[in-house]
Amino acid sequence: MSHAPEDDILDRPLPIDDDSAQHVRLRVRRKLPGRRLDRYLHGRFPHLSRTTIQRLIRQGAVTVNGRQTKASYEMCGGDLIDLVVPPPETLEIIPENIPIDILYEDEHLLAINKTAGIICHPARSEQTGTLVHALAYHASQLSTGGHPFRPGIVHRLDKNTTGVMLVAKTDEAHWRLSLQFERRTVQKVYLALVEGRVHLDGDMIDAPIGVHPTVREKFAVLIRENKIDVAKEAITFYEVLERFRGYTLVKLLPKTGRTHQLRVHMSWTRHPIVGDKMYGGKPVSELSLTGQGSPEPIIEHQALHAWQITFRHPISEQRMLIEAPFPETLKRLMTLLRAARREPGEPAS
Repeated sequence: MSHAPEDDILDRPLPIDDDSAQHVRLRVRRKLPGRRLDRYLHGRFPHLSRTTIQRLIRQGAVTVNGRQTKASYEMCGGDLIDLVVPPPETLEIIPENIPIDILYEDEHLLAINKTAGIICHPARSEQTGTLVHALAYHASQLSTGGHPFRPGIVHRLDKNTTGVMLVAKTDEAHWRLSLQFERRTVQKVYLALVEGRVHLDGDMIDAPIGVHPTVREKFAVLIRENKIDVAKEAITFYEVLERFRGYTLVKLLPKTGRTHQLRVHMSWTRHPIVGDKMYGGKPVSELSLTGQGSPEPIIEHQALHAWQITFRHPISEQRMLIEAPFPETLKRLMTLLRAARREPGEPAS
């Protein structure tokens, strides 16, 4: 059975002052413990970035119960929110015929098997050839997203991480999926080949992550010092699946979703992910694994794959599990390891 939404839209968008601006009034139907005003509005209006929403709050374009408040205000049942929604930015995504592997599709969402080498949305360094450009070509429609250049994007994978990703087709699906990610009810399972022998069969890594102190493009495990929080909570559970001479295949289950979290955590435990040059991982070749064959790297990026994702369908609320098969390069790497580097006593797969 479908649950009632968290709010009622009391007034449909109405033009005010500026012809392109809209006035919206929301009534919060129930208390939302720990839910900040800016996060709440971002979930309801995903086409507005949180930065834009925070600026609107500061400028007084958002009121709660007739009063201006802060972005950190915690929502209460019965709150009446008024806001003026600015016109959307005039940005355009030009569809590009880039192949994508669709694992699941209905009128509300897509699940794709992302390939390595493609970023999710335009960035300063890459304005074309992104996943968003591919989705614009293949999908019948996409949600407006959290930014005009990010239609459909509910969550992201690193450029060279492969595997399953969810994409929203409608704004309602987008904010309902985003809410699941925010509440950490989405379960994600990754597979990674790491360097060295991981001795424990399973454990939890609880190590806060923040921007690297000297290399701004990287992240690192940082310790909170004095009263200044320089890192955010980051927790990863892992389970050993197979051991080889010099390598271990692990299943990774992130509880939090920090940028580069799995890569940073495995590097911090001195088991960097194979091929992850940024965090200390080395590429491997057929020659390095077997003593013969090609010296060319089998995989030129981190051997990290988003294998499974479990969530509730944003409309039907049916529990769903979607799995993405290994890319061919990772399959070949595992075949060589099982043939040439299996540890004594390890079961055959």
